[in-house]
Amino acid sequence: MTEKPKHGLARGAANYGDPEFALYLRRSFAASMGYSRQALERPVIGIADTASDYNNCHRTVPELVGAVKRGVMLAGGLPLAFPTVSLCEPSLTPTSMHYRNLMALDTEAMLSAQPMDAAVLIGGCDKTVPAQLMAAVSADVPAVMLVTGPMLAQRFEGERLAACTDCRRYWARYRAGEVTPEKIGAIEEKLATSAGTCGVMGTASTMACLAAALGFMPLMAASAPAVHADRLRMAEEAGALAMRLLTHPVRPSQLVTEKSVENALRVLLSLGGSTNALVHLAAIAGRAGIPVDLKRLDALSEETPVLVDLKPTGEGYMEDFHAAGGMVALLRELRDLLHLDTIDLYGRTLAEQLDAGSAFVDRGIIHARATPVSPVGGLVALFGSLAPDGAILKRSAATPALFETEARCVVFDGLEDLSRRIDDPDLDVTAQDILVLKNVGPLTPAGMPEAGYLPIPKKLARAGVKDMVRMSDCRMSGTAFGTIVLHISPEAAAGGPLGLVETGDRVRLSVKHRSLDLLVEPAELARRRAAWQAPARPKRGWDQLMFDQVLQAPEGADLRFLRPEGA
Repeated sequence: MTEKPKHGLARGAANYGDPEFALYLRRSFAASMGYSRQALERPVIGIADTASDYNNCHRTVPELVGAVKRGVMLAGGLPLAFPTVSLCEPSLTPTSMHYRNLMALDTEAMLSAQPMDAAVLIGGCDKTVPAQLMAAVSADVPAVMLVTGPMLAQRFEGERLAACTDCRRYWARYRAGEVTPEKIGAIEEKLATSAGTCGVMGTASTMACLAAALGFMPLMAASAPAVHADRLRMAEEAGALAMRLLTHPVRPSQLVTEKSVENALRVLLSLGGSTNALVHLAAIAGRAGIPVDLKRLDALSEETPVLVDLKPTGEGYMEDFHAAGGMVALLRELRDLLHLDTIDLYGRTLAEQLDAGSAFVDRGIIHARATPVSPVGGLVALFGSLAPDGAILKRSAATPALFETEARCVVFDGLEDLSRRIDDPDLDVTAQDILVLKNVGPLTPAGMPEAGYLPIPKKLARAGVKDMVRMSDCRMSGTAFGTIVLHISPEAAAGGPLGLVETGDRVRLSVKHRSLDLLVEPAELARRRAAWQAPARPKRGWDQLMFDQVLQAPEGADLRFLRPEGA
């Protein structure tokens, strides 16, 4: 006789040699929290609660948890919230990226170890969403993604401001002497004035859009502002949807497919989205055994236009994108480029989702294909002797006049060296030089921070220089802009050619030819390689595990042992 499938608290009970006792014990302890026997016999929906006093982007999470619980209970289930690691970029040292895989490991363990029939994952600040999706794919527990949503822009002295593109823009002007200390202090309190993630198309908003493209939440749930009533209604729907997954199961393994990953790449390119999202998407797809090919990305970029006019590549904010029709309007414009047979958590095909959505679109924010923001995608991949395994440049946020550059390098050997010398009046640098930062990749104690947005040396900034070519093996914020080459792979600490670059070397960047080359004689490079020393292994803890297991940027900087066998 086939054993009846277990649900709710009966799922995965510990084995003390007496399964009935294990369930009896579990129920008795749950009863101590005031639950009735009727409540404890219902299906259980786990809610990943990422609220933290350190995480400003997640300060609405308690309210969202309440709305999710309402949706679960209205559908007849028992909602149980549980805490996980919470990541907030400004609050973490060395960087939130260093702990993304820790959050993914924590979340996967709790999804797998605790009794739940499905889950709602509440994320927002940019590393939390990929961490949760990585965990969901590995655990393969039916899971609904719920994002906290973007903040609202604030009007200040005749313009709108929102973190963090405007943060960087004003800080650059302050460094250049164009903004007084008094004004930069006033602006500090006006950049982030509501709950939510950065109000531009930074990494958090890009990841929300990609999560929707992959099918983990309704399309319009990617963009509703954090403080909008729609966000709470979407949270209630997430709870109800998680309950629906009990009778109409759709697992993460059914959502993350080669077709849906390619759709997500199209969305990333058309948004002019964050470079970080490429690393995160590679990690999420990698958990399903699906590689993200940078050469394929490049091919897609040539036929996928940028259609969304938001900062940092345009002028609008996320609230404008939502009001303009959001993901429904954008995907409708891309329809003939997409795989329309991919599904969402309702089991609807992408074609069905687009047909059911509103027909409204504001062309001031979401452009038609005939009049794009850019006729080609926002990102390009570069390969060459400096980046044998690839590098990334966000051309939609760069200066076209710098796309074809051959110049002398000014090299910084890590963050301390950069901090010490970048503003030295005696630094030998001109606007025509290339700034190179090395030893800041995933293997380093720096943890692949958002330091690729190297500041313009103060003496050049004050002379009016707004952009120059910058290169590194780390990342930059999705809210940043400039002619910046990122994720150079292999990184310097892994023995990549970047580790051999010295001040005075010449490097050739060609966006046209997708190349990045170090113009140094092979014999000289061989001499330097012979003298190169690998970094020391950290002595303990998470740092040591990362050093031993972390992969390079093209593979998502995930931990090797968390990938499926053979991937």
